[in-house]
Amino acid sequence: MALITYLTTVKFGFGEIAGIEVDLAGLGVTKPLIIADKGIVAAGIVATVQALSPALAAAPVFDGTPTNPTEEAVEAALVLYREHACDGLVAIGGGSPIDLAKGVALLATHEGSLETYAAILGGIPKVTAAVAPVIAVPTTSGTGSEVGRAALITLKDGRKLGFISPYLIPRLAICDPELTLGLPGWLTAATGMDAVTHCIETYLSPRENPPAEAIALDGLKRAVAFIERAVKDGSDREARKEMMMAALQGGLTFQKGLGAVHALSHPLGGLKEVSLHHGTLNAVLLPAVLRFNEPEARAKYAEIRKALDLPADTDLAVWIAELVAKLGLPGSLSAMGLPRGVIGAIADAATKDHSSATNPRTTTAADYAAMLEASFD
Repeated sequence: MALITYLTTVKFGFGEIAGIEVDLAGLGVTKPLIIADKGIVAAGIVATVQALSPALAAAPVFDGTPTNPTEEAVEAALVLYREHACDGLVAIGGGSPIDLAKGVALLATHEGSLETYAAILGGIPKVTAAVAPVIAVPTTSGTGSEVGRAALITLKDGRKLGFISPYLIPRLAICDPELTLGLPGWLTAATGMDAVTHCIETYLSPRENPPAEAIALDGLKRAVAFIERAVKDGSDREARKEMMMAALQGGLTFQKGLGAVHALSHPLGGLKEVSLHHGTLNAVLLPAVLRFNEPEARAKYAEIRKALDLPADTDLAVWIAELVAKLGLPGSLSAMGLPRGVIGAIADAATKDHSSATNPRTTTAADYAAMLEASFD
């Protein structure tokens, strides 16, 4: 086991989930609410975790988490939290259940609507240490939400906004690769490319944070080295472990901020007319964003090539597109079913997204529209 205290506490290793009863007691949680989704419940993972603790065995389970968390789902889970007089949450699943749990933990302890606490609406200082404790148990290797300070939630009016605060970081992350062994290949690829994108975007962010940059590069090396193995053989324990560490590292670097890929994928994920998987979106958008940003980050691009042992003249955008193709993921927004008619609205929304501010190159709505166009067939 590796016990890591960096922003929060992480228990990492095969079998670490077995100690969750002690972990709950350590946080003073006696009546947890479990946040999951129907897929995680059907896979038997929630039942496996519940069997490890009497408190969890008796806990209510909210399994209504949508692919992209919504304000309606937060409010529905909050009703369950209050009905059962819960005092903490255990989020089991990918980034969506974990982000949803953060939203519930916030509203369970703070007055007002969710919108009150949105980062771009001045909500960051309104979030206090009163946030209910969350234990995050990731079952995918991609989002990094288990150690992230943000939750991305789509409001009732369709805006997908970020809620950001150090108090929203889960109090404990239990990263047990055992829970990812049954992950389907396509989801392994999609979530793995999410981790790749996090490491690249945080590394390229202009904010100064050398420790985070070192973590991002190491995470990128791990993800690139093991993602194809994990997709090919879901039972490859070494590959599953390394991908979970890469995802964790991507999350540990969120302090630097993200960039244009996420500024685009956030509003795209909030669309109601088509459901778009976040990690897959990032994989499709990354090549166009890399082409756009290269003039402002040539030295860092060179460092990425060195870290990945690529020739100095490698076109990173082309290299990423080829990796996405080898993983069997869609190669365009067209293939994901996105209509071109949304380009203008998404480009405008991207300029307002909190991730846009930390893109290495200043980006306008016209720039975002061009990157979207380049990501279609």
